[in-house]
Amino acid sequence: MRCAIMDDYQEAALSMADWSRLEGRVVVTPFHDHLDDEDALVERLTGFDVIVIMRERTAFPAPLLSRLPQLKLLITSGMRNAAVDLEAAHAKGITVCGTDSHPAPPAELAWALILGLTRHVTTEHHHMTTGGPWQSTVGMTLAGRTLGIIGLGKIGTRMARIAKAFDMEVMAWSEHLTPARCEEAGVTFAESKKALMSASDIVSIHLVLSARTHHLIDRQAFEWMPPSSFLINTSRAGIVDQTALIDVLKEGRIAGAGLDVFEHEPLPLDHPLRRLPSVLATPHLGYVSDTNYRTWFGQAIENIEAWLSGTPIRRL
Repeated sequence: MRCAIMDDYQEAALSMADWSRLEGRVVVTPFHDHLDDEDALVERLTGFDVIVIMRERTAFPAPLLSRLPQLKLLITSGMRNAAVDLEAAHAKGITVCGTDSHPAPPAELAWALILGLTRHVTTEHHHMTTGGPWQSTVGMTLAGRTLGIIGLGKIGTRMARIAKAFDMEVMAWSEHLTPARCEEAGVTFAESKKALMSASDIVSIHLVLSARTHHLIDRQAFEWMPPSSFLINTSRAGIVDQTALIDVLKEGRIAGAGLDVFEHEPLPLDHPLRRLPSVLATPHLGYVSDTNYRTWFGQAIENIEAWLSGTPIRRL
């Protein structure tokens, strides 16, 4: 049988797990580039029985699945993937399995973006390496400031714990968040989106993208934010109205944004978010860590072995 590993940008997949366990049963082929075109994907993937994908890097809608008749097992990182048409996959007899993931890496990256923005790390590093001015910025002290968390799940809760280590005030809001849940996490319950956006020095998003959360952060939400505040998005780009975000950044209506997710990935070279000086951007690295990669690829092997034995695990 043949297994394709998609979008292995760092050429790390084979070194992060013991693929030799499949030797003699499955031939594994990693691909290190990204394809968007359906015809190109069909040409590449025709003949593969198993495909391992990174969550939402490459979409597998019904039309693509219908053109891959040999595909029998699709494995995604994470235990959900909105880019896979599960109904179409099940109708074609394709087993779809997921893997576990850790909340620590995306929370840690969110804090890297917060610290990078509030202490102007990239600006000062650039000046240090190019002979620019010595001390050209004044940073924001986090202690005593307010972190507003949108979505108090596993990652949001971890964000709150770290904020407290910085002696920050923490408040949280989402559509179905309750005061009891906030009390359990030791954070202040914001009664509305407006209350959170207007009272926060830093707003960090930790929600799943859905029809309900699409463009949750819109022009009105930006109007509520203080001019000195920052927006951090390590969840999904679609939660934020990208046109509105670009407008408010260009106009200086908020202090800046730390972004790890984008509507089109890889982000086009001419995209304005690459050029705005108040943006600190990373190429969707929130989940890209040694612990997650070892978990994902190790469990991908377990999923293949279980499927070959006729008892699939971690089915979606």
